Amino acid sequence: MSKPQHSLQGKTVLIAGGAKNLGGLLATDFVQHGAKAVAIHYNSAASKADAEQTLAALQKLGAKAVMLQGDLTTAAAVEKLFADTVAALGRPDIAINTVGKVLKKPMAEISEAEFDEMDAVNNKAAFFFLKEAGKQVNDGGKICTLVTSLLGAFTPFYASYAGTKAPVEHYTRAAAKELGARGISVTAVGPGPMDTPFFYGQESADAQAYHKSAAALSPFSQTGLTDIEDVVPFVRHLVSDGWWITGQTILINGGYTTK
Repeated sequence: MSKPQHSLQGKTVLIAGGAKNLGGLLATDFVQHGAKAVAIHYNSAASKADAEQTLAALQKLGAKAVMLQGDLTTAAAVEKLFADTVAALGRPDIAINTVGKVLKKPMAEISEAEFDEMDAVNNKAAFFFLKEAGKQVNDGGKICTLVTSLLGAFTPFYASYAGTKAPVEHYTRAAAKELGARGISVTAVGPGPMDTPFFYGQESADAQAYHKSAAALSPFSQTGLTDIEDVVPFVRHLVSDGWWITGQTILINGGYTTK
């Protein structure tokens, strides 16, 4: 059996949450490194303009690109996302899920409705994304899910966030075993607190100051946080030359947490 092809050259990519922030940067970076076609998913009208901007950037770089909308908290929506990708671009070689939702609250204050929403976005959507990716990604392909470095932390207030991301580690291991015979590698990446609106919307000024100084390498980041530009090369490696890493959760955080 021959080894999978490691280069991004000519590859077709699906990025859930690919409209902006890390997902958008991954989309443009992959095209700059040879990907030929990219499907960028966005959740709702609130991120449509960002998706359109990313789409235009990809097309300017010469890629075939489409934008696809969907709330991925149902299995049917995830199935449709992959079906629409296949119809527009063909079967993907690489599938990346950057979708997530954060909530910072004491456990005693989290309502059932809030928990159910966190569970749907961070856990259920991730499971069905991996399920569909396993069915639709080409042999020799790569699958990666974004989790969080809080999986390596001993901290209060993030129980519903880290707790609903934690199952992805187990799904990643299972999928890696189940799909390995097809040459497909499956990984999860847990960035530290990133310099994006995703972070600032949840944190007080005091908490922001703490997170900006908590990583061992914080003094060498422009913001003290994990810069998305520093995450992209690791994800690119995992879905290309780093294919031999599979079933693993990699924390990329400058020494913010470890396991």
